[in-house]
Amino acid sequence: MSHEQLIRETYEKNGGILKLIPVFVPRQFSSPGHRLRLHPDDYFALGTVRGGIKERWFCSTIPANNGPLAPADEGMSYVSYGTTPQERFSFKEAVEVLKEKLVGEKMMELYGGWPMYAKFFDNSVPLFHHLHLTFEDAAKVGRLGKPEAYYFPPQYNNYEGSCPATYFGFDPDCTKEEVHERLLAYETGDNRITELSRAYRIELGTGWYTPPGVVHAPGSYLTYEPQWNSDVNSVYENVASGEVYSKDFLTEHLPEEEKDNIDAVMDLMDWEANTDPHYKKHYFRPPLLAAEEPGVYTEKWIVYGNPYIGAKELTIFPGQSVTIKDSGAYGCILTQGFGTLEGYQCETAGMLRFGQLSADEFFVGEEAAHKGVTIVNHSSCEPLVMLKHFGPNHPEMPMPNFDK
Repeated sequence: MSHEQLIRETYEKNGGILKLIPVFVPRQFSSPGHRLRLHPDDYFALGTVRGGIKERWFCSTIPANNGPLAPADEGMSYVSYGTTPQERFSFKEAVEVLKEKLVGEKMMELYGGWPMYAKFFDNSVPLFHHLHLTFEDAAKVGRLGKPEAYYFPPQYNNYEGSCPATYFGFDPDCTKEEVHERLLAYETGDNRITELSRAYRIELGTGWYTPPGVVHAPGSYLTYEPQWNSDVNSVYENVASGEVYSKDFLTEHLPEEEKDNIDAVMDLMDWEANTDPHYKKHYFRPPLLAAEEPGVYTEKWIVYGNPYIGAKELTIFPGQSVTIKDSGAYGCILTQGFGTLEGYQCETAGMLRFGQLSADEFFVGEEAAHKGVTIVNHSSCEPLVMLKHFGPNHPEMPMPNFDK
């Protein structure tokens, strides 16, 4: 059987739903939060030189920006078609072979594939104050911009870490001159740039939308993050949680001729959004009810109000069965419970070894999403909870007027 035939057979055999293999990603910065349901011995499974494992990626067709030591496919998702980790093909290949049958005509026409992925990022300390490039700035270095959103799942947050608050932008009274001065001090001492910012304490079960160009320092809860297919940033904070970051982190994704130009770094910011006096009003995302059947299930929008990415949280009550239809393809990850998802057994991970298969992550193709996916909760006492991530392919995603 050819590789293409294998992909098509796997798709047809499982009704247009693919089972994905866990993808754990190390980072050389920050400290693991140990909430990824990974075995305690495996947080440095790739060696200390690669850093601790702090992320798990979902339905990814792009590699992580992890430097020369990383394999070419680090961060990319694989589809399981058997009972061993070796029986697999890449999710990227599945998209390339199945095209609109899997991701839909709109996604293929506009983006040539699946344009987003999601992740859990898990740090015991807050991350550095940084921004992600706009599409215009990222294009200068041959990359894509990175809009992203956050949701804080209670099931994966058994403790809050060292600083359960996230900094966004700068205080409305802050001036560009003050920020410029802190960036000029990047190599002379701790620039303490979050002194110019403002922090919001994280509320579990809620989230935020973070547009490109906004400086932010995520707090120490495990975070579910749907985002665009990109891994580009500029780190404005040179000392964070005791770790020192070289100027390369600040200028890594600037054109060569602009790497010594602090004004070029300043231009990466959307200054109006960074100093928005009503930042929470415009970018905080409490959950919004999408649908429910009392005693059976409830579904909420948890990422919405932007043109790029969306996400829902589906909760099915103990012993219940429900068939859910969606307007577009999506990836999904279970955060609680066990049961069946169409022909698959599904169960939330308790503790995984690095490289092990799981039964908690799937990709639902557009045909299956339109037809409807039947999910049964086999627990007599616990809900089955699932997070579902979409690209710009769900017309029912709420787009509220946040200026009201």
